[in-house]
Amino acid sequence: MFDGVAKRYDITNTVLTGGVDYYWRRVTRKALALRPGERVLDLAAGTGVSTVELAKSGAWCLAADFSQGMLAAGRWRNVPMVAADAMALPFADDSFDAVTISYGLRNVSDPDLALREMLRVTKPGGRLVVAEFSTPTFAPFRTVYMEYLMKALPRVATGVSSNPDAYVYLAESIRAWPNQPQLAMRIADAGWSAVRWRNLTGGIVALHRAYKLG
Repeated sequence: MFDGVAKRYDITNTVLTGGVDYYWRRVTRKALALRPGERVLDLAAGTGVSTVELAKSGAWCLAADFSQGMLAAGRWRNVPMVAADAMALPFADDSFDAVTISYGLRNVSDPDLALREMLRVTKPGGRLVVAEFSTPTFAPFRTVYMEYLMKALPRVATGVSSNPDAYVYLAESIRAWPNQPQLAMRIADAGWSAVRWRNLTGGIVALHRAYKLG
């Protein structure tokens, strides 16, 4: 499915979010608190647009994605890329100072296994940031948002995406995804410590941050 939307994926996301996706990427980079020389895994990186943002920190950032079509669409970007399965990462234990996954965890068949794999490849003392669509905290806004997801989003996608049906899946997957406390619990259950979250844009997106203890 993601191979099929790769060509116009980035522009579609910008249109559907009204350009707020740029802000979400910047905040994700800042939440990771990256330092020059650190090694960072950007999982479910798609075309690498998120990896380019992370690389502004001076860290060495690797884009990894299960969809080879997405990676191919972003080959022109000046970041290293590799095809990888989040549930069986092709990296040694304790390889990265930080790991992040943006809007991809809910697309993994077993998110809990993926969280454990991310823990495995992170160095002791390293950190995780999960950026994912979540549940708006203000009830009236939540109602409007859910209406947009299920009705307006697929219609808008029809005009800009190369595969509008994929965005019906997108809307349904967001609606079915755990809310902020539920996801925090699953991250902790995978072995991560000091799990906290921050809501962005009223809770449309939540950044969950955690650490790997010794």
